[in-house]
Amino acid sequence: MGTVEMPRLRQRYENEVLPELMKRFGYKNRWQVPRVQKVCVNMGVSEGTEDSNLVETAAQELARIVGQKPAIRRARKSIAAFKLRQGTPVGCVATLRGRRMYEFLDRLFNVALPRIRDFRGLQPRSFDGRGNYSLGITEHLIFPELGYDDVERVRGMDVTIVTTAKTDEEAAEFLRLMGLPLAEA
Repeated sequence: MGTVEMPRLRQRYENEVLPELMKRFGYKNRWQVPRVQKVCVNMGVSEGTEDSNLVETAAQELARIVGQKPAIRRARKSIAAFKLRQGTPVGCVATLRGRRMYEFLDRLFNVALPRIRDFRGLQPRSFDGRGNYSLGITEHLIFPELGYDDVERVRGMDVTIVTTAKTDEEAAEFLRLMGLPLAEA
């Protein structure tokens, strides 16, 4: 078996981001430098209460975007006001780690986000206080894996980037060096 090539974003982290952050924040050990732990991609399908096939379609589309089969999420409680029964499929989620995570982030930063109409950068205040960043995408069609003809309904999705950074400032600088297009505050 041949060797598998390291993802482009991982190479960038090893060669450029890691030395830069060690110098800027004065880390003494390379394991103190923030890194991406996982990426969670969530797609809620509220129409799934009427037709469970819509959740299956959404899961197939999410699988094409992230490169792995997502888990179907079901309602934990029944809520009469929303016509929701316990156990009804309401969305799908994929947790990416390792190679798939780096390849997804590379496509997100360099291909998908620039395709958003009137894009001026992401909000820098979407950090959670512990070094994690969350963003919402209103149209999943910004990913090149999906064509306009393949999709019957435009859906949104949430992406959470979980890092090992201790503070939001460290995480912001780390993600900016990795290529996340943050708008100037």
